[in-house]
Amino acid sequence: MTLPNHAAEEGSPLGRRERMILAALAAALALLLFGLRGGLQPQAPLEQLARRSPELPFALASGRPTIVEFYADWCEACRSMAPAMAALESEHRGDLNVVLLNVDNPRWSPEIDRYSVNGIPQLELFDRGGRSIGRSLGARSRPELATIMTALIEETPLPLLAGVGSLSPLTGGEALAAGQAAPAQTGPRSHG
Repeated sequence: MTLPNHAAEEGSPLGRRERMILAALAAALALLLFGLRGGLQPQAPLEQLARRSPELPFALASGRPTIVEFYADWCEACRSMAPAMAALESEHRGDLNVVLLNVDNPRWSPEIDRYSVNGIPQLELFDRGGRSIGRSLGARSRPELATIMTALIEETPLPLLAGVGSLSPLTGGEALAAGQAAPAQTGPRSHG
C-alpha cells in the first residue's frame, strides 16, 4: 500500500515544508553573516585615490598645483593617511591634482629615481607650472595635509612641519662641488 504524498512527507525526517523553512533560515543567516562581515564594501580610500589619479604628465601640465604620493598597498602609514587624503582631494578637486604612484609598480621606476624616493609615504609638491617646489616625508594628519594643500593652491610658502621642505636648487654633482655630501641612495622598500 502506498501512502499519499503528504503522509510520506510527514513520515520522512524532514518534510518539504521543513526543508523550505531551513533553506530560508540558512539564506537569512548567510545574508546576516555577509552583512556583519562588511558586505560589499567599497574600495578602501587608498585604492579609490589610485583609481581616480590622473596621469602624472597630464597633472603637471594642467595648470593646477599637484601632489604626487609615492605609496605601496602594504604600507600602513600610507593606508592610515589615505582617508584624509581622499577627503581633501575631493574637497579640492578642480583646484589641485593628487597623483598616486605605487613604488611596487616597475612602471614608476624612473619617477622613483628622479624624485629620490627612499621611503614612503613621500609626497612631491608641484606648483601650477609643474615645477617641483617641495617634498613631504612620512605620514601626515588631515590638518597637515590641508595646510600643505592650501599653501599649494594659494601659492604661499610651504608650512613649517617636520619632514616638509622646499627643494634645494643643488643636486647631485652640484652638491658635491659645493662641498656637501651626496645623500645615500636606498630603495623605497628598504625603510633604511
